[in-house]
This record gives sequence, C-alpha cells and structure tokens, in this order.
Amino acid sequence: MKPLPANKAIDNYFFEVRCKLLDIAAALDRINRGEDAGEILANDPRLDKIAKALEVLHDQSGGRAERIQQIFSLDYDPSWEKPKPRY
Repeated sequence: MKPLPANKAIDNYFFEVRCKLLDIAAALDRINRGEDAGEILANDPRLDKIAKALEVLHDQSGGRAERIQQIFSLDYDPSWEKPKPRY
C-alpha cells in the first residue's frame, strides 16, 4: 500500500490531531489543578510515561506509534496465563 503524500495527510488529519492534542492539554491541566498535584506529579509513574510519550511525539525519526505503545506496555512475561477460549 502506497502512503499518502505528506500534503494530503496533513489535509486529512490536521483537525483530528489538533483535537487530540487539545484533549491531552486539557487533561494535563486538570491533573495540575488538583489539590494534590504536587504529590501526584512527583510520584506517579504514569505521568513519567506520558512525558516520555510526548518526547517521542516530538521526535521526527518515525515509528512513533510503536514506540509510544512500548512505553505503555508491560514487558513480556513467559509465566503469564494463556487465555482460555470462550465457547
């Protein structure tokens, strides 16, 4: 499958990306306004993951979706229970 030309991709996705970035900014603002924001911001590893993901977004080298997925994924553990089929 041939990728879209860059100008067509930006035409197609600009408003969607803008909306998602505004959603992220609003969510982070809500976290910062919380009573316990200082404690949460200093101690919650989820915010570290968000910060790392934002760094990946800024990186122009490509593969951003995969790299961000890896940030939020658990490392594989061979002892995980295998899923059972549903009948």
